[in-house]
Amino acid sequence: MAPSRILALVVAAPILLLLGYGVAGLVGGALPANSDWAQTPGGIPIGIETNGIHTGIVLPAVGNGIDWRPLVRPVDLPDPRRAGRYLAFGWGERRFYLETPTWADVTPGTILAAAVGSDRTLVHVDHLSGLTPEPWRHVVRVSPAEYRAIADAIRARFRPGAGGAIPGYGPTDVFYEAVGDYSAVTTCNSWVGQVLRGAGLPSGRWTPFSWSVMAQAAPPRRWRLPPVAALSD
Repeated sequence: MAPSRILALVVAAPILLLLGYGVAGLVGGALPANSDWAQTPGGIPIGIETNGIHTGIVLPAVGNGIDWRPLVRPVDLPDPRRAGRYLAFGWGERRFYLETPTWADVTPGTILAAAVGSDRTLVHVDHLSGLTPEPWRHVVRVSPAEYRAIADAIRARFRPGAGGAIPGYGPTDVFYEAVGDYSAVTTCNSWVGQVLRGAGLPSGRWTPFSWSVMAQAAPPRRWRLPPVAALSD
């Protein structure tokens, strides 16, 4: 094979790989799971939200037989008085989480490190004062059994016996050491989709991107990114 063809293949391979990944994510997110799900009248309100990169699941801090305060302690925040009535949970790769709060912070290095894979993962918890529907947040009502399944799946990601909390992006969020291997297949968003599917809620079959989670969470409602201030409610 001529050197010029070899060079062309070397250049084209990463581009084709990215295109294939994007198409696979598009198809996986468009294939619905639990499409016959219906909200529980008078059920427990939870949120499914995004900041454009990461998605999260919002649960009450206390209620319905579950108290997160022994695990997600108010004293882990710079000001414990900012502890919220609701908690937004996410999971992801340590470096990518800590270094990319917004798309402007994404670099080729963080993307490559996350895509290759890592067993260094974190749970991200954002304290919220309330739970209201927003263009970037769907609010749905679930049954007690569905709520328990979601809470159990989230709790299972916290690393037992881990050290102290890791400061977050602002005054109302914090990170905790987690378990689980992160990769291009198992992303922060595919984990959210997995939790929702496991509890019987609607989700794409594979949701590596934030939009693929949000599109199935409450279709066909449109969503947009939150203002910066809303990310640290």
